[in-house]
Amino acid sequence: MNDPQPVPSVWPAWLNRFRKWLQTQPEDKDELLQLLRQAQLDDLLSPDALHIMEGALQVAETHVRDVMIPRAQMVVITAAEKPDVFLETIIQSGHSRFPVVGENRDDVQGILLAKDLLHCYAQGKIEGNQWSHQFNLRDWLRPAVFIPESKRLHILLREFRTSRNHMAIVVDEYGGVAGLVTIEDVIEEIIGDIDDEHDSDDMVYIKPRDEGFSVRALTPIDEFNDHFNTTFSDEEFDTIGGLLLKAFGRVPKRGETLILAGFHFKVLRAAKRRIHLLRVREALPEETEDDKDRVTEP
Repeated sequence: MNDPQPVPSVWPAWLNRFRKWLQTQPEDKDELLQLLRQAQLDDLLSPDALHIMEGALQVAETHVRDVMIPRAQMVVITAAEKPDVFLETIIQSGHSRFPVVGENRDDVQGILLAKDLLHCYAQGKIEGNQWSHQFNLRDWLRPAVFIPESKRLHILLREFRTSRNHMAIVVDEYGGVAGLVTIEDVIEEIIGDIDDEHDSDDMVYIKPRDEGFSVRALTPIDEFNDHFNTTFSDEEFDTIGGLLLKAFGRVPKRGETLILAGFHFKVLRAAKRRIHLLRVREALPEETEDDKDRVTEP
């Protein structure tokens, strides 16, 4: 009977290297993120690459409700509108897809693609600036896709890709329309804001609205200061959104408010990692009591 062969002397060293390799493997997502951030600090990853990787990891935990365009901010077309009316809406908004509703926003009858109107010209439904009596808006509607607020973004992105839909109507637990979400909203959660051909350097960041102004979070601080006669510093942040992130101390949720430098800020739209849209007005005297910044939950 032969004696067992001795274990090669290199085995312990190999085993130690293998055990060390196992110890470096992240056990959860937080540890993986720490490794990725350390890799960026070691110049193994660019900041942009790290941002995309973080977004890809976080998108699986983000729900549609976190990124959707709220119901009140949806740009819609009413089925009873004359073509001259809704065409003006299409031109002013610069969007490519529009929910078409009936009596109210809960009655979504379909989706109109702006490019489909080009076929109207080709088929003689529009002659010059005159719309033919043969034109029927409902003939040009695409079926609307309805999804729950609780759907996770990585699942929605897969559905967008397989179905080739680029817009979905978000409904709440009672079946009412809560908002809408587009494939661009989902992709922006991964790679950051996307500027299209309608996003120009001279875009309107601040628009008058009832009870104040709607302000894009990407509004440069110097432009905000010029408009509201404020003196916010732009040394640390370039945009009003970045300034508010610091003031909140975190990414706020939709509906949260903040009193800052005599102004009342309300978050109209926010995602898991950034603010999108604000409503700004002068704070009331009782709101600025003690001249302290105050955060109010929705």
